[in-house]
Amino acid sequence: MFGKRPTNGSPTAGGELWPQVAPQPAAPPPATAKPPVPAAAEAEPGRTPFPSAGLGAPIIAAPTGKPNVGGQKPPSPIPTAIDARRSESYYEVKSTIFGALIEAIDLAQLAKLDADSAREEIRDIVNEIIAIKNIVMSISEQEDLLDDICNDVLGYGPLEPLLARDEIADIMVNGSGTVYIEVSGKIQKTGIRFRDNQQLLNICQRIVSQVGRRVDESSPICDARLPDGSRVNAIVPPLAIDGPALTIRKFRKDKLTLEQLVKFGSVSPEGAEILKVIGRCRVNTLVSGGTGSGKTTLLNCLTRYIDDDERIITCEDAAELQLQQPHVVRLETRPPNLEGEGQITMRDLVRNCLRMRPERIIVGEVRGPEAFDLLQAMNTGHDGSMGTLHANSPREALSRMESMITMGGYALPSRTIREMICGSIDVVVHGQRLRDGSRRITHITDVMGMEGDVIITQDIYVYEILGEDANGNLIGRHRSTGIGRPKFWERARYYGEETRLAAALDAAEIHGEPMRT
Repeated sequence: MFGKRPTNGSPTAGGELWPQVAPQPAAPPPATAKPPVPAAAEAEPGRTPFPSAGLGAPIIAAPTGKPNVGGQKPPSPIPTAIDARRSESYYEVKSTIFGALIEAIDLAQLAKLDADSAREEIRDIVNEIIAIKNIVMSISEQEDLLDDICNDVLGYGPLEPLLARDEIADIMVNGSGTVYIEVSGKIQKTGIRFRDNQQLLNICQRIVSQVGRRVDESSPICDARLPDGSRVNAIVPPLAIDGPALTIRKFRKDKLTLEQLVKFGSVSPEGAEILKVIGRCRVNTLVSGGTGSGKTTLLNCLTRYIDDDERIITCEDAAELQLQQPHVVRLETRPPNLEGEGQITMRDLVRNCLRMRPERIIVGEVRGPEAFDLLQAMNTGHDGSMGTLHANSPREALSRMESMITMGGYALPSRTIREMICGSIDVVVHGQRLRDGSRRITHITDVMGMEGDVIITQDIYVYEILGEDANGNLIGRHRSTGIGRPKFWERARYYGEETRLAAALDAAEIHGEPMRT
């Protein structure tokens, strides 16, 4: 069934397939085996296991902790598009063993074990199945198979090795057979695949069910998050034609700081000092940038300089912000239920948090009418509020803010809206992902006020591209524009930070030397 045995011991040498000896008479199940569980056991992951007439739980237990916990060998290298170990015969062998495992194991008892004990139990039973079925494979092949099956039962299946890699920023699954990742700003294809679209759909359902959401034909689009805060978007058939599409924006296990951004060249030391002053002095800040430019990361860095005695309320579609302060209230939107009722929008959250006695309001992403409520909050004693917004430049960020307010149905003159924007937002910090994959803070822009019907802004800190090296990496420098005191100078003086701000601006102007990226 699996072809001839390779002559050199490799599972795929010379293009041959995995071996198996002649079929053996069916052996009785191990002494610890339980009566067979229905084959549909895998169809509804994520629900609470329950016993059924002594046959064990009819589903596989959802993961209860972080992926890749305990009892595993270090993660293997990410398979490339030509990884020979992931041949068709590998998936046939895996499917055979997985089916036998479902028949042999008591899933109700398995659900009661901790992650480490459950993995050891599964590994023992899989080893017995391999011996009973006389499947011939090397030790390394067997270890790979054991890890894959443990991940299928307890974790996120083929996604586990990718989730374990801290250098991966995005995971993009385009159907069961195609998985891309982003590393260092560049997208590359992997050799990882799912058994079929049903397995991928099961993984999607398992992820979203952990945060009380669902994804199916009646609700085919869903935003969710992983236990570590990584953002997840799933879209399934009939909207996704070629099978479920899953996108995961991963967060690093070690949270980035401004010092690390300086080390990576995303910002200069002087620019980081300016951002620290902005965070400490309760400056109303808008973080703008394109998709994948690092807006949420930068917002997390800015919030590190908020005092511990301030009450902070965050509003997000899927909770991503990771604030370190002790007095934080996290709010998250809710989609409608099956009857189309019960939806809680971002605007509902922002309006409600005004009644919760916040000192700072942080909106994870401004994308609609909640822009008006955020501006109102910034104008009514909640200094130091922050939000992120998609835009290609600081001026476009302000223009988009105006458009969002207009789309909310407010019949206000353009001048009135612009005056509200100028009176509320003090600084726009803009980040960008450059064509070489690097991420840079390209602008710190001061919102000065109005001249006629036009919003006046001035850049106090910019990133200039000077050229390109032999490897295609961009060469540039961060520098102060030397325009003098920014609008928030008096606020810095009020908080005793004007000396630090002046030193940072002067140093950025003098030492704006070219920097290799």
